[in-house]
Amino acid sequence: MRAMTSNQANTANQTGAGGPGQPGASDPAPSPAPSPAAPPSPTFSPLYQQIKSLITQSLESGEWKPGEIIPSEVELAARYKVSQGTVRKAIDELAAENLVVRRQGKGTFVATHNEDRAQFRFLRLLADDGAEHPHVSRLLECRRLRAPAEIARQLDLKPADPVVQVRRLLEFENEVTVLDEIWLPGAMFRGLTFERLSEYKGPLYAMFETEFGTRMIRATEKIRAVAAEPAVADLLHVPAGFPLLSVERVSYTYGDRPVEVRRGWYVTTGYYYQNDLS
Repeated sequence: MRAMTSNQANTANQTGAGGPGQPGASDPAPSPAPSPAAPPSPTFSPLYQQIKSLITQSLESGEWKPGEIIPSEVELAARYKVSQGTVRKAIDELAAENLVVRRQGKGTFVATHNEDRAQFRFLRLLADDGAEHPHVSRLLECRRLRAPAEIARQLDLKPADPVVQVRRLLEFENEVTVLDEIWLPGAMFRGLTFERLSEYKGPLYAMFETEFGTRMIRATEKIRAVAAEPAVADLLHVPAGFPLLSVERVSYTYGDRPVEVRRGWYVTTGYYYQNDLS
């Protein structure tokens, strides 16, 4: 019997010991593959929330326009094949969010910003006696430009997308009280001009709603105390460094889409800013 050559011996040893990537007899058994992660459990949504979502979709699509009556609870229950109580609970939430308005003996209507109760929904500047004084708007500027980086980020736009900038003063009791700087997506407000704004006498949000089909349904605000910069102080008729209330608001339409950035500087002498939380 012939002896193995050294090369044959090496080959045999490699086969028994296991070459690279090949386990040998002395190697430990491979660990079992980890079991796949369990899929996340579906999020449960109460039935009335599902009906609320369906009604909101109809509002967003314009099926029922601002100021129009929506189908009765009985009709909606038949439409969605649910109980009338489920529909009532969905509409109660929509009414609490100011998306619809119940009118005794008449029905439920799509809310508008023309109604008295809605005019102070976001602007909550009250006199020290608690009264809500109507304001007069004095337009300073309305122009189209490329979005500054921060405004583009807040409006979820691409850098340098077109935006409309509006600047105006609000007078309460013949006193200049608020400087507003408003930024809007240019694509959604193509027909908004200085002339059109000057002609319009109603609430600004009502104009956005009726003429541009954009309804503001919620807003977030940041409020801080600031010292008036010279340019702002000059417009508000106060000394530079005068204490002001600065309010930055981002307003959203259906689908939680940001459609307005508003920066306001408030003279609060004789006034206070009120926000009702629930």
